[in-house]
Amino acid sequence: MTDIETKAISLALYRYMCHYIVRSENYVKNLRLMNAARDKLKSDTYRTVITSGSFGEGLEMRGSDLDIMYVIKNMEVYEDIKAANNSNVNYVLMETDDVKPGFTQLLVQEQVYSQFLCQEFEEYNGKHYFPSALYKQWLMRKTDSTVIHGPCLSDKKGKFDLAFCLHCKTWISQASQWITRSNNSWPSYNVKQSIIKHGVLFVPIGVKGSPKEDIEWRISFSVGEKFLINTFTHTQLICYALLKILLKDVIATYTECEDLLCSYFLKTIIFWISEELPQSIWKPENLIPCFMRCFSRLIYSVDYSVCLHYFIPENNMFENKIEGRAREILLEKLYTLHSYRWRCILFSNQLSNFHESMWKDHIQPHTLHTIEVVKTLHSVLLWFTNDVFISTKCNTYTSTKIIHQIVFSDNSSLKYVYTNYMSVLGSQYAQSAPLNSTKTCNKHQYKQYKSCICTLLQNIYHDAVSGWLMLASFFYKSKQYSKALHIISYSISKCSPEKLQFFMDMSDIHYQTLKLKLFQNISIVQLWKIMLIGSMKFVHNSWLIPNELQMEVENRGYRISSIVYGYFLKFVCHFQLNNARQCQDCLHSLQNVISENYFIENIKLYHSKKYTILGIVFQLLGDNESARQAFMQSVEIEPDYSCNTSVKRLTLMNSL
Repeated sequence: MTDIETKAISLALYRYMCHYIVRSENYVKNLRLMNAARDKLKSDTYRTVITSGSFGEGLEMRGSDLDIMYVIKNMEVYEDIKAANNSNVNYVLMETDDVKPGFTQLLVQEQVYSQFLCQEFEEYNGKHYFPSALYKQWLMRKTDSTVIHGPCLSDKKGKFDLAFCLHCKTWISQASQWITRSNNSWPSYNVKQSIIKHGVLFVPIGVKGSPKEDIEWRISFSVGEKFLINTFTHTQLICYALLKILLKDVIATYTECEDLLCSYFLKTIIFWISEELPQSIWKPENLIPCFMRCFSRLIYSVDYSVCLHYFIPENNMFENKIEGRAREILLEKLYTLHSYRWRCILFSNQLSNFHESMWKDHIQPHTLHTIEVVKTLHSVLLWFTNDVFISTKCNTYTSTKIIHQIVFSDNSSLKYVYTNYMSVLGSQYAQSAPLNSTKTCNKHQYKQYKSCICTLLQNIYHDAVSGWLMLASFFYKSKQYSKALHIISYSISKCSPEKLQFFMDMSDIHYQTLKLKLFQNISIVQLWKIMLIGSMKFVHNSWLIPNELQMEVENRGYRISSIVYGYFLKFVCHFQLNNARQCQDCLHSLQNVISENYFIENIKLYHSKKYTILGIVFQLLGDNESARQAFMQSVEIEPDYSCNTSVKRLTLMNSL
């Protein structure tokens, strides 16, 4: 293949990856911004939250899970006892004698030992150590996690991995040579200083098979690695993504090779090569040569059973892992794939149709923007992380942090992200501060009333509808039904066909709308404010939820499609005003929305809840038979009584 052909195919592959898998530089940048803002807001005086893994690096790929690191603040690690001068925290000391490079034991000092129960620590040769194994078991009892997965705790469904870490704020001697090793331009001096300034983390896992495995901790450079990946050109990032695809979709499908390699080895290889090559090499037209260089290095590493840790080269990560018959089988598979050159990636079904699209005309900017919007709406991890964030209890400390970031941030995109999260948290805060009365002259009550309205008005910036409906709920609970109806009508009018929803199938009208110039130069969170119809989210024992739905929040939070809730709230307002004809109109509108699944999320619980709401409406109208049928439809979809109140409502009806 000639150089011209290689460049042409490299450019085509680069475009394909930008359009369909990694997305554009702008998309990756927005994902990183949202992760950084959310992490900062979720961090508190007890822990620092770090979204790690591929998603934390701005990559969301097929099969990715959510990796979160919690850095505990009340205990710090020191390499030298002389540096341990912070009296406000407990500290442990690194002890690396007879420990594999890249790992350490954490020696507990007497003053720390005396503050905790003896069973928190483990004695070995007359010394007390902070044991990694017991720490994970203790954490598992304290959290909702049910599975230990390496250094992490995971849920049963494998949605997330949580790693509880300790922090050493100073750079450690094991990695001291990294500071002066590279004479190349990558990483830059400033990036190196940022990495060194952060220090290192320690995750609870020891060397497999070591006699002291249960008391050993692995030294983690996760934050430093995020700094490094954030310096990547988009070509470097795509090269990294191609290596991950080759591993997950091709190499790991061979039974004998399934557990031999991991993404971290690939990341390490690309770090080493990035240090060797000038940044000018990492261009779109060089994507294939860069990828093949990385692939060849992987084969070399397997052939010689050597993969040196990037920060601590004395740690050969292939030692006692890539060896024997398994290594021979893996090497044979790698050489076979390498014989196909760059076409080896076409064995992945993610790239199998690349040939069909490689010679198509360049996608227009507005189309690329639309593709990014669709990707965002179908991002399971982004939806999940934001969903977890929404469950965060808002307090004055969190609000102050958000306001500070909005006011003092120089980055306008970041300001919009923080405004979005402030809006999301606004409803949580308003729902937890009930008013005792709104019909009193009490100055405190009036002040509280005005404060609640202000908070709810801050809650209208994260999507087009749900914030307004939460404000309408406030007026309904305050018995100001006419005000509530005005806001509800406005909210429902915004539920028009061109609006967007998470996980929806896009129609022609959506694509045509997103082509408008109005939407071309705005960020994703700005677009959500105008176009997104999110669901209603009520906290446990929310005081803003109508009395007719109090049962739904007795034991948990409650979510419901905004359009269903809007018509329900409109119905109960007219019901309180004794407007019989308008009640019937609302019932018919609700039935139409339900039958057409109009803006109802394609999630089982949302479909069961729409029938629960319909049943409550029939009950209020005195039509118990129709109510019973609606509740039964709800139970048929979701029979679990712990998350479907229709089961309880049917039981109550049958007892009458």
